[in-house]
Amino acid sequence: MGNSALKSHLETSQKTGVFQLTGKGLQEFPEELQRLTANLRTVDLSGNKIEVLPTTIGNFPQLKSLTLNSNRLVGIPSEIGKLKKLETLSLNGNRIQQLPPTLGQLKALRTLSLAGNQISEFPSGLGTLRQLDLLDLSRNKIQNVPEEVSELQAIEINLNQNQISVVSAEVSRCPRLKVLRLEENCLELSSIPQSILTESQVSLFSVEGNLFEVKRLRDLEGYDKYMERFTATKKKFA
Repeated sequence: MGNSALKSHLETSQKTGVFQLTGKGLQEFPEELQRLTANLRTVDLSGNKIEVLPTTIGNFPQLKSLTLNSNRLVGIPSEIGKLKKLETLSLNGNRIQQLPPTLGQLKALRTLSLAGNQISEFPSGLGTLRQLDLLDLSRNKIQNVPEEVSELQAIEINLNQNQISVVSAEVSRCPRLKVLRLEENCLELSSIPQSILTESQVSLFSVEGNLFEVKRLRDLEGYDKYMERFTATKKKFA
């Protein structure tokens, strides 16, 4: 991509606060964006070949949405924690293995989407994200859902297509959790905490493609309670 094309993009972004440059084969985060630190609100660099998110990402105090789906990122710099207004962070389809602890400082974050990476452990320290609505960790390599999950404020947690064989019963204590997706994992029926059915707020519990037939969920204590929540939610949106 020529300099003139980038220049015209930058000029537009200066006015709109939006910088979108997708599928252009970029190999690094455009340094020129540093000129727009004061007013940039949305950045979308999906479908490029960017391997590193620079530490200067922390210099964009107005940023509300950062999207770098389908790049080659292997990590996230700790400076990401400086983006106090960030509401959407979408890094699907990269090569990320771990998350920095500073992610927990993104107090405005509503959507954290990390599908299709190489994360092998359920991320800790996200309980401080009080505004979080959606946590998408589908298509990773997570093997268990630990006790700390109870701290999450998310309304939806998507863990489809991982390698999960253990789910802590503490998941039923997530205060706002309504949708829990665990399709295509390695769960036995005996690994499903009954408290999800009996005690949680979950009204959509999705477990197709595990090591048991879904209809066998009906045999578990509390299934009727779960179905009451499921039906009530369906009626509300009908």
